[in-house]
Amino acid sequence: MEGLSIPPVAWGVLAPPLIVFLTAVLALALDLLPPRDSKEHLGSLALAGVVVALIVSVLSWGKDERGFSGMLVLDNYALFFNVVICYAVALVLLLSLDYLRRQGAESGEYYGLLLFSMTGMMLLASANDLMVVFLAIEVMSLSLYVMAGIFKTRLASSEASMKYLLLGAFASSFLLYGIALIYGTTGSTNFDRVAAAMANQPPPAMFLVGVGLLLVGFGFKISAVPFHMWAPDVYEGAPTSVAALIATGAKAAAFAALIRLFAGALNVAQPDTTAILWVVAALTMTVGNVMAVAQSNLKRMLAYSSIAHVGYILVGLVAGGSAGASAVLFYLLAYVFTTAGAFGALLVCERGRAEAVHVDDYAGLARRSPLLAGALSLFLLSLIGIPPLAGFFAKFYVFGSAVRAGYLWLVIVAVLNSAVAAYYYLRVIVYMYMREADEEGALYAPSFAGALALVIALVGVTLLGVMPAPFVDLAQAAVAPLFR
Repeated sequence: MEGLSIPPVAWGVLAPPLIVFLTAVLALALDLLPPRDSKEHLGSLALAGVVVALIVSVLSWGKDERGFSGMLVLDNYALFFNVVICYAVALVLLLSLDYLRRQGAESGEYYGLLLFSMTGMMLLASANDLMVVFLAIEVMSLSLYVMAGIFKTRLASSEASMKYLLLGAFASSFLLYGIALIYGTTGSTNFDRVAAAMANQPPPAMFLVGVGLLLVGFGFKISAVPFHMWAPDVYEGAPTSVAALIATGAKAAAFAALIRLFAGALNVAQPDTTAILWVVAALTMTVGNVMAVAQSNLKRMLAYSSIAHVGYILVGLVAGGSAGASAVLFYLLAYVFTTAGAFGALLVCERGRAEAVHVDDYAGLARRSPLLAGALSLFLLSLIGIPPLAGFFAKFYVFGSAVRAGYLWLVIVAVLNSAVAAYYYLRVIVYMYMREADEEGALYAPSFAGALALVIALVGVTLLGVMPAPFVDLAQAAVAPLFR
């Protein structure tokens, strides 16, 4: 009897997420050892693992490898998103170091869960199979569910964790059912084989239903309307650092899988889904901006703001093609720096040893902490889309790709929504610079790591705005493998 043939394991394809995973395991193991009174060394270890994964991803640029029977791909597209995710997680880690200690919630499990979630994000960027997409989403999401409730003594945190878990499980069921229908239609879950099976024929009804269920599942993950209801409550109740991670890294990873899906397995269904995405994009940006106007809690305001930005990003998906996809990649890179910076500015403020999350807390902040007020103002102006900051060129490229593709009315809706968004962003700036200071207003909570994160985010927002062309070229090179 001949021995079993063991297929070779493509470790190179797994290198970046494997580094992050091993760092998470090491962090949990070291958590069992002294010192017990401080976990800062675990945060430093986690940050070191992220930096190594970032360096490996940058050095791997230009590779095009497949592993595990084509289920995972390491190409420029995956590497670009690896870099985006690494930046997002690194900023969150820097912001978390002093924040968790101030809140009395410092724990080794936090850093392990964060890295496990990051592993799922990076696998999503490399996934070339629907089952890998599902497993990666679960790895990412399960960690986030627990992290949202890491403040065990706070009812709002536990409530956020429970809502996130229940609605996340609901979304996963739609996703899994959609995968089952697509497998039943094509006999495969591999993106390339699904695309080949559906080539040169109109998609059958069962396939289109499966695509619709996939869109519902991803709609929950990216918080698109009408699947956005969990976001404001989760962002408000979860630790601010976790909310920043959900708004940046998790959202970028979900879009990474969605774009690869539409470029490959679901390409045949794109004519049928474009109209749906048009409506979802218009509703998402409109509902997000209108609801944000009424918010006095800044975490809820940023939650609705992130929903609105999902609508802008979906404009690029509606445009389609390599131009729309590359514009989305550049938008996500700019969005990560801007949103992480905005959450970070809230995170390093406190009022009476509690988090400063209401707009009234920031009255007169420019007099008490002019540098912090200036940094938060720049992040908010970038979210509006004021030149020469990153947010302006992000919207410019996305809207431009949609205009060239013939979706002028959708761009008009997006521009009008950007004007509405200016109101609630500028209101915060008015409070900081034009309202009288409150005796118990927000104060800067000294944090070297937090200040470093804000500086990095500011450099990113400024550099992407002043010199967008090299990064746009990288985004175009990243999507090239998808449209060959």
